[in-house]
Amino acid sequence: MVRSILVLLLVAAVVASVRLARAAADHKRERRAAEAYGLAGDRRVTRLLGAGSVAAGLCALVLLLALGTGASNRLRFSTGGPPAAAAAAVAGRPGDRTPATGDPATATPAFATIGHPAGGRLLQGTVGAADGSRRVVRVWLPPQYAEDTRTGFPVVVLQTGSPGSTADVAAPYVFDGFTSAATQQGAGPFVVVAPQAPAGTEHPCELLTAAPGAVPDDTAVRAAVAAGFRTLPPGPRGWETLGIGDAAPCAAAAALTRPDLYGAGAALSGRYDSEALVRAAADGAAGLPDSRLLLAATRRDLTGREEVGRLRDALASGDGRAARVVVATSETVRDAAVEQERILLVRMAVRYLAKSLGTPAPGASAHA
Repeated sequence: MVRSILVLLLVAAVVASVRLARAAADHKRERRAAEAYGLAGDRRVTRLLGAGSVAAGLCALVLLLALGTGASNRLRFSTGGPPAAAAAAVAGRPGDRTPATGDPATATPAFATIGHPAGGRLLQGTVGAADGSRRVVRVWLPPQYAEDTRTGFPVVVLQTGSPGSTADVAAPYVFDGFTSAATQQGAGPFVVVAPQAPAGTEHPCELLTAAPGAVPDDTAVRAAVAAGFRTLPPGPRGWETLGIGDAAPCAAAAALTRPDLYGAGAALSGRYDSEALVRAAADGAAGLPDSRLLLAATRRDLTGREEVGRLRDALASGDGRAARVVVATSETVRDAAVEQERILLVRMAVRYLAKSLGTPAPGASAHA
């Protein structure tokens, strides 16, 4: 409403300035014509008309600046994020470089709502890294997030097996599984974080298996989520991980090698390099807690079920920490509709994660 009024005033000021300028010019010509015949002309009228034109022009300039400032503020605050960081919401596409001013790895990003899947709210932002690159991060808030403003919610990190995209792009049904688990089985609810894989690799799961430090939810991502949402503090008591299909090996690698970050992991419908995963689990740093991992496939996925058994047995016969991994398996989920079967598989995994972690209680330690 205010913008509309300012636009109308701007148009009126411009029109008035132009008309007064023309009137001043016409009056000046008439005065000079009169003086040519020895008649007296009134210069004050010309001056008043000219001054009015200038005043109207200045008013138009002030209104134009006001409109520009208003547009900048709307762009700044429309993301719903902290005012100081709103510019990050339009900082550019993934892979763009962060401006040299400031430290992109520590800047707080803004997240903008991009949809409402499964009754929740899906937001997207970009998070800067120390090398100046940017990655897209999506955050899904469950329906209960808006209803309970006191609770610190646990987090599930969705691993991605595809560079350049977040996991929910390939598995949009995943949020239905989380909502179903919370509403029908009392599991959760969880905040879901779906970051892009680290830059520089075409095979995120292989990278994560070989280099456990290459988790997609690095320090910058975790700090951004903790600063922007009511979540439990990052760490194994509040955060877990999930991978589906091509991303299942990523979730398995993250759970096996980083129990200091994830309380448990769930790998669904995956195809695994069992030897590499067992070796990575066995090579973990001393003093880490034992890993907890769910390996699951649907009843109809015969190859997936074989993969579950192969990795389970390989871990059991592995060395060191690998042999101490607490492995759960499931091969019973089935439904006549493939899409519904996928949702049921996610729902079962969410139940496992909730049981492993425990659901948050009102007043739990959280980040506002």
